[in-house]
Amino acid sequence: MATGINIRTYFEGTWHDGDIPVMKAADHAMWLGSSVFDGARYFDGVCPDLHAHCARVNASAEALMITPTISASDMVEIVWDGLAAYSKDTAVYIRPMYWALEGGPLGVLPKEGATGFAISLEEIPMPAAGTATTLTRTQFRRPVLEDNVCNAKAGCLYPNNARMLLEANRKGFGNALVADAMGNVAETATANVFMVHDGVVFTPIPNGTFLAGITRARHIHNLREDGQEVVEKVLSFNDFHEADEVFLSGNMMKVTPVTAFDDTRYQAGPVAKRVREMYWDWAHSTG
Repeated sequence: MATGINIRTYFEGTWHDGDIPVMKAADHAMWLGSSVFDGARYFDGVCPDLHAHCARVNASAEALMITPTISASDMVEIVWDGLAAYSKDTAVYIRPMYWALEGGPLGVLPKEGATGFAISLEEIPMPAAGTATTLTRTQFRRPVLEDNVCNAKAGCLYPNNARMLLEANRKGFGNALVADAMGNVAETATANVFMVHDGVVFTPIPNGTFLAGITRARHIHNLREDGQEVVEKVLSFNDFHEADEVFLSGNMMKVTPVTAFDDTRYQAGPVAKRVREMYWDWAHSTG
């Protein structure tokens, strides 16, 4: 079942209305998990960082040994063509996807050039300003490149995210603050994370265990342009307990204030509010 409504699907060179079938039972991705995707957002008639998201899905495909078949620029044009069916005041989640169709040697390695491609557009509302969540610890950790494809936005990584979320939800929290292999904070189960302490914004330094997101980079740029000090560094869970403010960054929600990390409470603070304002201002200025 789809997450959103009013779905359109680009497949085999044309746009289709609805959530149409695109994969077959014997496709390599169906039984061996060789699929990648990316996500962008359309709202208020704008689609921020669309080219960057399209470029990243191609990079993810290569990391998973899937041959990308559509250039980022061509993908952008296809997306805008599909978005023409939606009104400017409709919020849409944009998901380009690749998957391997056939196996190569021994059936496990994806066959070069045997690639499926689709784009799904789903109407999903943007969250209201100030929509917040809560965090807790989880027993599950982010993998490292030696044992998983951390350098790709790959579907096979998401069952690990799902069990983090299930554990958090069962404890009564909205998301999980997740450790890397060394026990330091990496991100949450679904988004990158920032904290504020004594007027300085901190975020975990990318160490290869998580994707440093496109929206994360945009927030860092906007904050620094606004005169705010932003530091990427190794952060512990205790650092987050001592923080004055915590917020999440991701494509789906853009900015999500955090009001609790286990027993530690935070305000839905002014930095998160300012980050959201700057993102919206920047997005509208790009047209």
